[in-house]
Amino acid sequence: MGMSQAYGVRDDAGSLATIELALEIGVNFLDTADMYGAGHNEELVGRAVRVRRRGLVLATKCGFVWGEDGQSTRLDGSPRHIFEACEASLRRLRVETIDLYYLHRVDPRVPLEKSVGAMAELVSQGKVRFLGLSEVSASELRRAHAVHPITALQSEYSLWTRDVEAEVLPACRELGVGFVAYAPLGRGLFTGRVKDPRDFAADDMRRRIPRFLGESFQKNLALAACVAQLAAGKGCTAAQFALAWVLARGDDVVPIPGTKRREYLEENVGALAVSLDAEEMRKVDEIMPPGAAAGSRHTEQMLRILNP
Repeated sequence: MGMSQAYGVRDDAGSLATIELALEIGVNFLDTADMYGAGHNEELVGRAVRVRRRGLVLATKCGFVWGEDGQSTRLDGSPRHIFEACEASLRRLRVETIDLYYLHRVDPRVPLEKSVGAMAELVSQGKVRFLGLSEVSASELRRAHAVHPITALQSEYSLWTRDVEAEVLPACRELGVGFVAYAPLGRGLFTGRVKDPRDFAADDMRRRIPRFLGESFQKNLALAACVAQLAAGKGCTAAQFALAWVLARGDDVVPIPGTKRREYLEENVGALAVSLDAEEMRKVDEIMPPGAAAGSRHTEQMLRILNP
């Protein structure tokens, strides 16, 4: 997403170089969505993988529709929209089949079973291989899984966002569903490079997220500093420690750190060489137990979508 919207100015040349390097060093799972930059990101990924499709797992999402103002979005989980969105994604990605197709958010106006049923038709047609859901509850996952097997559930999960541990992760494991953790670096907080939200670009979404505002940000910055100390003792960067923590949650948990820059990509991949022992995991729980973060993890608009 960050290559196309929400995190400052686009740099297509730099983004393409980052994706190409990722493929060269063995990254084989790329996650995008039709809403990222109103299709721009899918087109970018399509350009990057057109000669390297083999062996890649391409994931994209449907369910959001941009408003005519180019600023607002709404949900549409209707079968008609899902079919149209899939065709458009296939064109932009320049592929015949999408490996993992997510419903980006549940549309409260459309029964979830109806949306998943339409996605299941796409599997039958050979346009999609596996189905996923994003930001759903445990009960919604079970309902969807009863219609068609769900392969992956994607939600925010990181050192400061651990809500899914209560019910969602257990449900995933009960059903054999993989878990994809987005924003595993806390939207950059755990990289050690975020010091003042005023440094963000004017259109950076973090300027509107409560966790990056006022007293909440200062409290969260102090938590991040504690994590950085643990990382220093481990001999790795703060970002690598944060990713290693997510990786340690289980073989069925896959973090998808986003970056536009090659140096950060290489740093992120370096987290694979970092393993945390039981004592280090205990220290993390002591410093940042579930609920430790100050402020909401999303803007009010997005929270309304998550909790209609």
